[in-house]
Amino acid sequence: MTEPTREITVADPGWTSGLWWGVFGLLGAGLGGLLRAIAGWVASLSWAPFQGLFKLIDSLPAGVATIGAVLLGLLAGLAVAYQGQRESLTVTVSARQVRLSRLGETTELARDEVRAVFLDRKQLVVLGPATEELARLPSDLDADRLRAAFTRYGYRWRAGDPYADQFRRWVPDTPELPAAANALLAARQRALARKDHTDAAELRAELARLGIVVREEQQRQYWRRLPAPGSP
Repeated sequence: MTEPTREITVADPGWTSGLWWGVFGLLGAGLGGLLRAIAGWVASLSWAPFQGLFKLIDSLPAGVATIGAVLLGLLAGLAVAYQGQRESLTVTVSARQVRLSRLGETTELARDEVRAVFLDRKQLVVLGPATEELARLPSDLDADRLRAAFTRYGYRWRAGDPYADQFRRWVPDTPELPAAANALLAARQRALARKDHTDAAELRAELARLGIVVREEQQRQYWRRLPAPGSP
């Protein structure tokens, strides 16, 4: 097999998958059993919410209610584990391209598209030829494994954002920005406040189309412009 056809995959270790399913499955089953055990007591509290649900559980035969509650708790725990697995990032690196897979979606980036790669706290960032962000994805993957995979095939791995000193704090109606960018940043600030990560990601993409790169720290936004075409 020739070198260009080889690839390195960096993902969560296999044992973590079993841990996710086992821990959350058992935790869910345990909570389901606890719910059955305290249903009668909660139903007796006039101020407690979901009175109808707890009264229904308490009215069922003990064996049926316990088995049903444990099974429902188990299913809920497994659902949490499944979502956690989907949210984990898988990175595949070869001499030809980079593949980033998360939440059932895969982004493929050709080798000549990638200018630099680095970790920004708990996010993996891939920069393009014009220093634009081609990808910014949550990652709990080991930094050493990621660095080894990228440098193995000659990608530029950085210890941090090489353009960090160009970011400036955004405040409403920043005069250096066009009105459209300020409006998008204001909308994104609201999305961050309500923890709507999907909307925040979409607004980040809209800002990128205007030549603005944005990052945040504790809901504070920072921005930088992309260099003019032809700049080094």
